[in-house]
Amino acid sequence: MLEAKLNEAGILKRLLDAIKELVADANFECNDEGINLQAMDNSHVALVSVKLNATGFKRYRCDRPMPLGVNLTSLTKVLKCAKDDDLCTLSAADDADVLSLTYEARNTDRIAEYDMKLMDIDSDTLGIPDTDYDARVTMPSSEFSRIVRDLSQLGESVRIEVSKEGVRFASEGEAANGNILLRHTDTSGVNGKKGDSSKVKKEGDEEEEEAEDVDEEDEDGEKKIKKEKVKKEEGEDVEMNGEDEDDGEFKAESEGEEEQDDDSSSKKRKKAPGKAAAKPAKKAKKGKSKDGEDEEDAPDGVRIEMNQHVNLTFSLKYLVNFSKSSSLSSNVQLMMSNDVPLLVSYDFNQGFIRYYLAPKIGDD
Repeated sequence: MLEAKLNEAGILKRLLDAIKELVADANFECNDEGINLQAMDNSHVALVSVKLNATGFKRYRCDRPMPLGVNLTSLTKVLKCAKDDDLCTLSAADDADVLSLTYEARNTDRIAEYDMKLMDIDSDTLGIPDTDYDARVTMPSSEFSRIVRDLSQLGESVRIEVSKEGVRFASEGEAANGNILLRHTDTSGVNGKKGDSSKVKKEGDEEEEEAEDVDEEDEDGEKKIKKEKVKKEEGEDVEMNGEDEDDGEFKAESEGEEEQDDDSSSKKRKKAPGKAAAKPAKKAKKGKSKDGEDEEDAPDGVRIEMNQHVNLTFSLKYLVNFSKSSSLSSNVQLMMSNDVPLLVSYDFNQGFIRYYLAPKIGDD
């Protein structure tokens, strides 16, 4: 008996959108650890491996290992009947020939049930050897998607070169050539620069505040004396607390413009003593820098780990298909070694999806 309940049907929809053009029929291997899928494309150039961990499901039960042979095109059609935020439950009895999918809407009592016929698919699970890759590139998945999409307009293949200079994507076409270089992003340096710039901003703010104080003092020398009077009267103000407002009103009515100047200077003084008034202003500026904080929450920059120079050529058609998984994860990892298939890995909360692509050799 299999029962697997996902918080969002959208996860399955995005997974299938990423692999349906590579693989037509595949087995979902279910066991107590989760659901796995491994399949090769028809040309045996690319391999896709998917893992959905049991811990990523809202509820998961699998009494014994069982394969679910599925036509991915048919499953995609059934999943289109669900909203992205619907609760999705996959269920199948032991030795059943039907996979049941149940969609539960979050805001209504709507429950939809679909049954899909299973297939007997003969497929051997390939053992993927652990490889120590010579180069590992971690980058925003949106950037990778953009690069392969742009270069696919020029040619059919892309040369990926990892060196001390960075990672370079180059494509040569009949009408035009293009290459894109991404340098390693030193996150500590970037943060340091941000810190330095914030310090500069803070120093600039303090200088502006000091300049304003100097201007205020230069405008009227009497204000200095009035500020001193206010400081002397500070004790009375503190003791009277709630009576300040009343006193201010009486003074404004009875003593005229001179006392109004005192009031205005005292208001200015209230901003100065705390310099606390300046701090909220800085907080507001931090609010502007929330864009920076959002960027920090967003994907990190390009990180390159290299033990050896790597230079390989791959088919752009496959890389464009791989990049469809960018909807699952904000970052992508490219792992490469000379004469070894490229590994493109997307990790997300429920598990991972990995693609292996054989490099082009000569004119192949």
